[in-house]
Amino acid sequence: MVRPRFEPSRALPRLVGLTLVATLATACNRKDGPETTGSLGGLSLPSFGVPSFGRPQTNVVTRREVEAMGERYNADPNDIALAMRYAQALRATNQRPQAVAVLQQLALRNPKNTAVLAAYGKSLAEVGRLSEAADVLQNAHTPAQPDWRVLSAQGAVADQLGDHTRAQGLYEAALKIQPEDPVILSNLGLSFALAKRLDEAEATLRRAAAQPRADARVRQNLALVYGLRGKFAEAEEVSRRDLSPEEAAANTAALRAFVAQPNAWKALKASDARPQAAKRG
Repeated sequence: MVRPRFEPSRALPRLVGLTLVATLATACNRKDGPETTGSLGGLSLPSFGVPSFGRPQTNVVTRREVEAMGERYNADPNDIALAMRYAQALRATNQRPQAVAVLQQLALRNPKNTAVLAAYGKSLAEVGRLSEAADVLQNAHTPAQPDWRVLSAQGAVADQLGDHTRAQGLYEAALKIQPEDPVILSNLGLSFALAKRLDEAEATLRRAAAQPRADARVRQNLALVYGLRGKFAEAEEVSRRDLSPEEAAANTAALRAFVAQPNAWKALKASDARPQAAKRG
């Protein structure tokens, strides 16, 4: 099993996520979310599950399978289900710009298909085309028939654009439809953290981590907020849920060092604001 590891630049929402960031899962499902890696001043920072567009992908696809799917897609690009699966497979093999291209053509041919628009919008956000993503996701559902998955994705995009108040409203709207969802709660908690509302961030992330379906990303986010509040013992205790004692201690030490920097908040905000490459591998 691959252990989660604290790394730089995955700190706060970049929309999932989800790892963001988000997750930017497939169409409107919850199978994966974006994650980023990087460094900040040479320091290994805590990795956050970014405001997620969905849940981590569990299926494994090989490049050969993707190529075979691509051949079928090229033979019939109008097959919506096939094109969606192909785009998902491209994303699963870190070919995200290619996935955007496939979904763009699909959206042009099916401008009123909300599942297609949701997938396209999330894919745009994944590659950092945030304003375009916001516009597309706005049309992926209607006020009369809101989709909580799209609302959460819109919130993640708003967080990346720096509009945390709007993001929080979107997450709250999603929670009215999908109560106590750990990924939405985690996104909301991280959004509070970005807005320096740490009391609310901690309370929301504790609520998220208490859900039966909460995963390691949610607990990492809680550990991060504990660290931002100077609660390093609590941060290490949470980290031990998914890491060895040695790894948890090392991550907590890195978090302590980062938080001690005079420009820590500025660095986190800057890291969140710039588009980042998707995690390789």
